This record gives sequence, C-alpha cells and structure tokens, in this order.
Amino acid sequence: MRKLSLDALVREHLERAAAGSDGRSATTVHGGHEHTLRQTLLALTAGTSLAEHESPGEATLLVLRGRVRLTSGDTEWEGRTGDLIVIPPVRHGLEAPEDAAVLLTVARQDQVY
Repeated sequence: MRKLSLDALVREHLERAAAGSDGRSATTVHGGHEHTLRQTLLALTAGTSLAEHESPGEATLLVLRGRVRLTSGDTEWEGRTGDLIVIPPVRHGLEAPEDAAVLLTVARQDQVY
C-alpha cells in the first residue's frame, strides 16, 4: 500500500509550474504506460492551456484547486475545486483561467491482458 498527500503535491507542482517557462508541471501519481489505470496530477498557471488532443481512453478530471475549462469544438465544461468532469471520448483541450491543479484519471481501452 502507498499513501500520497495530494495537497502537498498540488503545492509543489503549482510552484514548479510558476517557475517553469511553459506554466505547467505534471507527475504520474499512480500507474503508467504499462498499466490500464493511470493517474496524473497536472498543475497549470493562470492563462496556461493544453492544446486540443485525442482522448486517451475513458478519463475523468478531478479539480483539486482553482478553475479549469475543458473544451471540445464549440462545447465547454467549467470545473472548480471539488468538481469531477467526465472527459468526452473526442478531441479536447484544457484551459486554466486561474492557477489550477487537476487529477487526470485514465483507463486505457487498448490494454491487452
């Protein structure tokens, strides 16, 4: 068993995002490319975005701090601290109108057992 403090990771990665040139910081907190389940903490400074990209599989975003906007074409969903957003299985992007941290959980569909 392993225990992590998401609050401590949020603080650390928001500091790293603020110090970095691209305004982002991320770390895998569980799983990885060799697993079906993967959880990644993403920290974004205000005004930072992730360009539109394909959906990696079934996925959710848990907003740990701040506010984010998930976009897909002309549709958008806003999430605030404590909100869980189910990511649609289509191309999408992510914007941070203010400093934010999210926990991205992905269950890959292409995993073979």
